[in-house]
Amino acid sequence: MAEGVTELLLAWSDGDREALDRLLPLVYAELKQRASAQLARERGSHTLQPTALVHEAFLKLVDQRRAHFRNRAQFFGVSARLMRRILVDHARTRGAAKRGGDVLRIPLEDAHGAPASHQTDVLLAHQALERLEQQDERQARVVELRYFGGLSIEEIAVVLEVSEITVKRDWTMARAWLFRELTRGLESRDGQTPG
Repeated sequence: MAEGVTELLLAWSDGDREALDRLLPLVYAELKQRASAQLARERGSHTLQPTALVHEAFLKLVDQRRAHFRNRAQFFGVSARLMRRILVDHARTRGAAKRGGDVLRIPLEDAHGAPASHQTDVLLAHQALERLEQQDERQARVVELRYFGGLSIEEIAVVLEVSEITVKRDWTMARAWLFRELTRGLESRDGQTPG
């Protein structure tokens, strides 16, 4: 099936609008599964549903005029970035409406289900990820692809055109850096002195 997806992505990138109609049924289930996994990490009071997240991300994908997808992994990488933006925008909207009283919370954990030591809000994670991007753009991209997109180490290596070893090292370093930053951010927000 991955080969069919890649062929359809290439055709769509070359301007074949009918390829998009054939592509959607092939990627929809996986996009919805990734959206469900992402939203499962959020607070139970979250109002955004996986179907809505997928539809909004897909509409944004379709709206991209110059999208040139080389392969399936790159497509899901772009989808990850769009889902992240949608979740951050949703959190900002809710935070503004509630004045921070019901901010979305997500654990920063391995995408394969390692238990989280604590929860953090999506806006704090987004801000930390932006700071990481200033220091190491590739590490930030690895986090985005792994955490928001649910891509495997192998898929991330394809998207970033680096070795799997490099992705593993970046993932390990980025998680440690983000854990430290998020801990400091939570302590500052909660009025504690960072350690």
